[in-house]
This record gives sequence, C-alpha cells and structure tokens, in this order.
Amino acid sequence: MATDKDNDPDLQALIQWCTEVEGFLVAAGASREEAQDYIEQEAEWFTDQFYDGLTPEEAAKASLNDQ
Repeated sequence: MATDKDNDPDLQALIQWCTEVEGFLVAAGASREEAQDYIEQEAEWFTDQFYDGLTPEEAAKASLNDQ
C-alpha cells in the first residue's frame, strides 16, 4: 500500500482539495458517506475542477447546482 510519502505533490493537493469539497457537501446536507461516494463517482469531473482552479467551495456549489 502506498503511503503519503509515495504520493506526488499534485496528488496530495488533489486529495486535500477533495477533502475540503467533502466538508462543503456535508455542510449542505449530505452524509459524510454520501459525499465521499459522490466524489468517487464524479472523480473525473472533480479533478477537472481542481485543475481549472475552482476552490473547494465553488466546486461543491457547482456540483450541487448540476443535480
């Protein structure tokens, strides 16, 4: 199993960013499990938002508006 030391800095930043997105989704009413599942299901979309420079809050709001 890979450790945090084995992950590249971009991957670490993306993981941290997704963790912050998760917090905003939970604050909007999702359970932690629902938020995690949703981020996993939409991983490509969230990755694009990360590289496009959206903040975690902006990405969470955008994902909620698309539903």
